[in-house]
This record gives sequence, C-alpha cells and structure tokens, in this order.
Amino acid sequence: MTKSPNRLVATVFGAVYLLTGLIGFAATSGVGFAAIKGGFLLGIFELNPLHNIVHLLIGAVLLIGGLSNVSAAKAVNTLVGAVYLLLGIVGFFIVDSTLNILALNTGDHFLHLVSGVLLLGVGLAMDRSGSAASMTSPRRTRSDTP
Repeated sequence: MTKSPNRLVATVFGAVYLLTGLIGFAATSGVGFAAIKGGFLLGIFELNPLHNIVHLLIGAVLLIGGLSNVSAAKAVNTLVGAVYLLLGIVGFFIVDSTLNILALNTGDHFLHLVSGVLLLGVGLAMDRSGSAASMTSPRRTRSDTP
C-alpha cells in the first residue's frame, strides 16, 4: 500500500463520516426523514435521517477511495472537497427554507467549509506525480547519482 497524504486523509475522513452517519441515527430518533429541523449531534450539528444517509454515502466513497490507490483518493478528495465547499457556502442561504432537506444549521455550514477546504486542498496540492515522496524530496536524475 503506497503511503500518500490523499489516501490518509480520504481514509480518516471516510471513517469519521461513516461513524458520524451511524451515530447520527441515535440523535435523529423521531425526526422526519427530510425534516428541515432535526436532532442535534454533540449539541452543535443538526441532523435528520437523510443527512445521516448522506454522511454514510460520503464516508463510504471517501473510505473506498482512500483504500484503493493514490489516484482514486486524490479524485475523491477533490470531488468531495469541492461539493462540501459549495454546500458550506450555499447552506447559509437555505437555512430557513424548505430547500433545507438535510436540516443544516450554522455549525454544519462551518464544518462543511472546513472539510471542503481540507479535502480540496489535499486533493489538489498533494501527490502530484502519484506518490507522496514526490512532495517531500526532489526527484533524482541520472546525473545526481554517485
């Protein structure tokens, strides 16, 4: 298994989002499937069952990408990061609207912005040549070898 910042970040984020999705169902007991107001996780993040399912799906995609290869992890981090960044921005505008089918609140928006920036940043900046080593040490040429 190739060491890679993209693989590590995708795997960790994937595991965290899967766990969040599972734990979220305890916080959303009795909440409507796509209710615009939901239960709270950690007293900060508002959830409904649809939001939990989205967390499970995103977690699975990230985990599969992270456990696959560098290229897959990089693509998944970039895509999910871009989506989360967009969701973090759009979320501020739909919070009191019927469009808020994920029961998003201010805590969610900031978490999505931070997740988006981290995932997108790693996806775009790391593993440019397909390996973590290329980001930490200069490439050796034939004339560099003794």
